[in-house]
Amino acid sequence: MAWNEPGGGNNSNDQDPWGSGGGKRGGKQGPPDLDDALRKLQDSLNSLFGSSKRGSGGNGGDRIGGGGGIPKGLWAIAGLVVLGVWLFNAVYMVDEQEQAVILRFGEYDRTVGSGLHLYFPPVERKFQRNVTQVRSYRQQGQMLTEDENIVEVPVAIQYRISNLENFVLMVEDPETSLRHATESAVRHVVGSTPMHQVLTEGREQMAVEVTERLQRYLDSYNTGIAVTQVNIENAQAPAEVQDAFDDVIRAKEDEVRERNQAEAYANGVIPEARGKAQRMLEEANGYHDEVIARAEGEAKRFDLLVEQYRIAPEVLRERMYLDTMQDVMSNSSKILVSGGEGNNNLLYLPLDKLMQQSSATSSASGASAPTMSQNDSSRSNSSQQRDLRSRESR
Repeated sequence: MAWNEPGGGNNSNDQDPWGSGGGKRGGKQGPPDLDDALRKLQDSLNSLFGSSKRGSGGNGGDRIGGGGGIPKGLWAIAGLVVLGVWLFNAVYMVDEQEQAVILRFGEYDRTVGSGLHLYFPPVERKFQRNVTQVRSYRQQGQMLTEDENIVEVPVAIQYRISNLENFVLMVEDPETSLRHATESAVRHVVGSTPMHQVLTEGREQMAVEVTERLQRYLDSYNTGIAVTQVNIENAQAPAEVQDAFDDVIRAKEDEVRERNQAEAYANGVIPEARGKAQRMLEEANGYHDEVIARAEGEAKRFDLLVEQYRIAPEVLRERMYLDTMQDVMSNSSKILVSGGEGNNNLLYLPLDKLMQQSSATSSASGASAPTMSQNDSSRSNSSQQRDLRSRESR
């Protein structure tokens, strides 16, 4: 009933909007009723969602659960919100570099690749990982070498996921298993390698062996991890023996340097010696051929002489005697002149031979010997000529 409508009853005074009754106009105005405000708000919501106003008996025909229940519209909105949230969580996108493993009731169901997919939580669970990304980690520890020395070996491991199903299901913590397997593989390889190879030139070969052994371990555990590269970085000896080991390294470097110098010297000397040996062999072969040719020539000459000797032995004998005397006398600087029967023999020394001998003697003695003057040489020549003439006159 509106406030300005007439009406009887005990509540007629309550229709006054200013809060005063018929006989109480001008009285004190009270605070607004909170229950009436809530009631009006509820009536507005009911009219908004299609519900009618409460009847006089307090029956809400469009309400759920009696007079104080939730309207059906609110239930519909709540259902739509829940459905939207579920769809938002159920639809997911897988990139090109990723894969996703779906578990249904905790059991493996499928592996999906790139694209837009749908799954049904909470019945299904999704594990999505990047399978092309190369991950890396580092670790370092003290290890015992083959010759019972302790070294610190830092290792850098690079790996990627090769089988997402095994990575998710077969091992509880694959990365922890990878660290344990890495330590085991490195200790095995370092334990079978001498200390100087671990610290110097043997790290590349060790890295190859660690990679192979580590991959075998991971495959036996079904971790779904593929090792792409293992780098054994600069290993060092313990600080207590670092100085001594530095001395050992310097000594080895000196040894290598001396060996290289010796090889360089050998490379320079050996070809020269081989050249000399080859030259001597060639000279020996030439001498061999010369002697054989000369012997063959002498043999042919002797055969010819034998034929001529058979024809005229006296003439050939005389000719051979003259040739022999010519050869002997041509190499001698002295001449023996025979004066016939009853005469003394004369020993003749040619002047030209004497001059050649004197010049050869002076040149052999060197510049220290003083040269004879022109007058002394002429006097000596004249005296020698007089001596020769006196001998000839005799």
